[in-house]
Amino acid sequence: MERAEIKSLLEVIDQQVSSAILGGMDEQYEELENLGYIKINREAVQWSSSITPAGMNFLHNYDN
Repeated sequence: MERAEIKSLLEVIDQQVSSAILGGMDEQYEELENLGYIKINREAVQWSSSITPAGMNFLHNYDN
């Protein structure tokens, strides 16, 4: 996944506080989780994700 795509997804997740995982985007969300940028809640019927401190750091330092 490219940096710009990562930034875009993280911005959506950050704005929603807890973002439902969109259909067909499981791989992208899992990649973000593997990078440590989000945490996926797999215990709910509809999986959701929340941004981690590492994800916030990525967003804040994206343009630097």
